[in-house]
Amino acid sequence: MKTFSYERVETVEQAIDAVRDRSDARFLAGGTNLVDLMRHEIETPAHLVDIGALKLDEIDETPDGGLRVGAMVRNSDLAADPRVRYRYPVLSRALLAGASGQLRNRATTGGNLLQRTRCYYFYDPAKPCNKREPGSGCSALEGFNRIHAILGQSEACIATHPSDMAVAMRLLDAAVETASAKGGRSLPIAEFHRLPGARPQIDTVLEPGELITHVTLPSPPPGRQVYRKVRDRASYAFALISVAAVIDVEGDRVRSARIALGGVAHKPWRSEAAEGAMQDASLETAVKVAADELLAGARGHGANDFKIPLARRTLASVIGGTEP
Repeated sequence: MKTFSYERVETVEQAIDAVRDRSDARFLAGGTNLVDLMRHEIETPAHLVDIGALKLDEIDETPDGGLRVGAMVRNSDLAADPRVRYRYPVLSRALLAGASGQLRNRATTGGNLLQRTRCYYFYDPAKPCNKREPGSGCSALEGFNRIHAILGQSEACIATHPSDMAVAMRLLDAAVETASAKGGRSLPIAEFHRLPGARPQIDTVLEPGELITHVTLPSPPPGRQVYRKVRDRASYAFALISVAAVIDVEGDRVRSARIALGGVAHKPWRSEAAEGAMQDASLETAVKVAADELLAGARGHGANDFKIPLARRTLASVIGGTEP
């Protein structure tokens, strides 16, 4: 690990001032991902600004029946909050499906959204990786790509976003609130993460020095909420495929539906066209149209070809109601 300076701040204003005009500074929250990246010298900030003391660890009610979650709320606390468990069980399940209990006790809401890919080549400085070193190439294209993207990828990068929580947040139409020297703004989570394109080193639309302060959840949508994660082992593994869904069914027909996929792209994957096609359809038809629309253009790269039929089967299981 390269040497760095360290600063602890107590207010959002202090945090913003500490990174103003410093492209070599990073915010440190739980540190569960950033510290690993620093150990591998994949990220080498010269200055760390510890935001652990910021008063952003509360979950508050909003006037429309939603929740406003502070960026420093720990994953374990968010998953266990009775309001989240009752109104947003898909979010609670997604959080509990991620990492280990020890990591969830440390990881934060804001930090979870900012996780970087777990692509093997991103973590191996001996291999070319456009995300780590722009212009060097993508080793995964012709390498071992079992966990990699089947949607939204580019010739520059086929990495996936690792967060379970982000998939549920995308399903629920969360908004990400930020603060910076330019002022605050609220970003729909649909616009927060980027697809790789020609610049895979840029994961989000955050500007330098911009700090996540809250994530706001609107009132919960009607229907049964489900999160199903398919992985190589039962715990402490990232998703090969995950499905977050809210299905409102009357009899054998779908009144409304939302579906988001994880483990398939550089960001949580959702298709409003798929959800529109499912409306008023039978469950059997809904399974087919959801898979056809969500996976339109899906392409494997050899070792991850299996993800396409696996995604179809997982969607069928979730929409068909076999989730316990």
